[in-house]
Amino acid sequence: MSEATVAPDVPDQRPLSMPDKPVRWRAMAFIRRTLLAAFVLGQTAVASYYLLWVLPYHGYTWVEKGLTGLFALLYAWIAVGFWTAVIGFFIRLFGGDRYSLLKRHSDDALAATPMAKTAIVMPIYHEPVQRTLRGLRAVYRDIERSGELDHFEFYILSDSRDPNVWLEEQAAWQRMCDELDADGRLFYRRRTVNLNYKSGNVADFLRRWGRRCRYMIVLDADSLLSGRTLVKMVRLMQREPGTGILQTNPTVINGQSLFARLQQFANRVYSPLFSAGLAAVQMGDAAFWGHNAIIRVDAFMAHCGLRKLPGFGLFRGPIMSHDFVEAAYMGRAGYEVWLEPGLVESYEESPPTLADELTRDERWSKGNLQHIWIMLFGRRIRFAHRLAFLNGIMAYLASLLWFAFLVLTTIEAAQMALAPIDYFPEGHQGLFPLWPEWRPQWAVLLALSTMALLFLPKFLAILDALIHGLTRSFGGFFHLVASVVVEILISVLLAPVRMLAHSRYVLSGLLNVSLKWAGQNRTEATTWRQAFFNEFPGMVAGFAWSAFAWSLDPLFFLWSLPVAVPLILAFPTSVMLSRQTVGALLRRWHLLLIPEEISPSPLLQDAADERRLLPWLEGLTRFEEAILSPRLNRMHQNFARWHRGRIRRETLSRLAQLCLEKGPEALTSKELSSLCRDRDSLAWLHTAAWRAAPDSVWGRRLSILSAMDEPDPHSTKQLATGR
Repeated sequence: MSEATVAPDVPDQRPLSMPDKPVRWRAMAFIRRTLLAAFVLGQTAVASYYLLWVLPYHGYTWVEKGLTGLFALLYAWIAVGFWTAVIGFFIRLFGGDRYSLLKRHSDDALAATPMAKTAIVMPIYHEPVQRTLRGLRAVYRDIERSGELDHFEFYILSDSRDPNVWLEEQAAWQRMCDELDADGRLFYRRRTVNLNYKSGNVADFLRRWGRRCRYMIVLDADSLLSGRTLVKMVRLMQREPGTGILQTNPTVINGQSLFARLQQFANRVYSPLFSAGLAAVQMGDAAFWGHNAIIRVDAFMAHCGLRKLPGFGLFRGPIMSHDFVEAAYMGRAGYEVWLEPGLVESYEESPPTLADELTRDERWSKGNLQHIWIMLFGRRIRFAHRLAFLNGIMAYLASLLWFAFLVLTTIEAAQMALAPIDYFPEGHQGLFPLWPEWRPQWAVLLALSTMALLFLPKFLAILDALIHGLTRSFGGFFHLVASVVVEILISVLLAPVRMLAHSRYVLSGLLNVSLKWAGQNRTEATTWRQAFFNEFPGMVAGFAWSAFAWSLDPLFFLWSLPVAVPLILAFPTSVMLSRQTVGALLRRWHLLLIPEEISPSPLLQDAADERRLLPWLEGLTRFEEAILSPRLNRMHQNFARWHRGRIRRETLSRLAQLCLEKGPEALTSKELSSLCRDRDSLAWLHTAAWRAAPDSVWGRRLSILSAMDEPDPHSTKQLATGR
């Protein structure tokens, strides 16, 4: 896509004037946040005081002081989630939050609101091309069914480096344009300079074409949004000129493996409570999750540019996790950011395996840890957004704190078992000795109360589904309860594995260990070999810790089992969770069902259409297809440029000659990309390959093409004219 491809006209960017009286929500937000803080801190203080009386020396030793401090942090973290779910339960019980954007406007008022030009952008990086664009095609068709297609433009923004990937992207885009008759509405661009990851890709788009549209809706490669929801989002933004970002709460779908089905079930059942509670507490100071959200373009361009961090190590360089920062900058500029759980038919997918989730978490943890700098030193950041940064940081730091808590617990047990009793521990003053007291019964009660905070929201979710008549959508009441029990059991198995992995990620992030940014696996299962090498360190740690616990005290050994056993079993657990056959078996038993599987919408049916956008020519790579197929070669030439520099031309000629003589295998991925970006090289290689001797490298590949009727998925109706 070139600048000539996109018309230079810029729509009117003036805010829409609406007669609605502004809703004053900040006083209510203060009250709600104060109540939440009171519940959390009060409950944490009581539990911590209780812990002091459980510990043998009642907090007088440095180990017990550390245990109490870590316990208070972790308990408060759990309590925040618990009370957020409770608030969400009551918000839903009484019909929703009257301060939310959707509650402010009637359906008739929204229907009468004029639309505005909106860009739907999908940044991609080495994603499964057919799967990804099939989803975008479904979104396109659903907007078309809504009757508002004229107000939307679609942009595929590629950062892919592998020529076999981006050549397929270009060809599939061309096929979509022909199939949907989307000339002048569906665009593709690939950056040749890949800076600042996804945020840099979006920023590049905004610099070039941002002023064409009033709003921008960001989709991930696995995102889906219905036409009705997209139209409603635009109209809400039209009626709320003070809102900079409106975030939906995506539902996880399309899970095939057992792990993905667990994730989507947990999301679908528990998320309504947590998202309703979170939205009620955050109100207009919500977070942005980077996708499935609508953004006011002029405000975003003016206030959300991301400068590099000026600190040291991890806190120096480009910001990796951009979304929370952009929400904070939008709030700093005076705009509101809202999470709206009532915007349904917003979807995303889960990683198919535990290994893939942890790989993603490794990237996210480093990005979230960078937020420490902005949370502490960011200027004029609203307090609510600083708390959102803290929430994101704790999502990973809590694992390291939990690990430290277990270490201190082991030290305490070892001291009690191996060291002589110290009647005058450090910090104890007085003439009388301090008699150590160990109250295991109290410890059991404290552990049970902590477990109640973790698991009670899950049963509140069952009650919520029962109250709102949704149990049938999950396979019936008894299947819903059984599914929740299955999810709880497996989540208990996975908690220590995640703890160990996240602890390592946090430490490597703080040490600024470099990461490789790669595309996500969305379909493949975990092999036994992969699982063994991934989980072997945890298995060794689990065995060693349980053996040491047994040598200290049989009672402490029993306390260690909930952590040690899942680590020991992580190897087969990881493999089992990745298997689609196990997920399919539970689905046949009506377990872990979600409403979208029982009654899919037209959007989901379109997205599940398995027809390929671009048929494969079996036996050929995408690069070889681009050279040999006349239609594909012609199309790719229209994406490429002419390079006139003498040195550049000599280099390209040498590469083209080498490719002709020895085949694509003789060139690196970067060299193949250079040829594919040059129009003359593509044309010359196409002609030379067709003239090659039958026993040559290209002659043999040409025989593969000639042995079949070449499919004609491409027309010359719409061709790109450059970059």
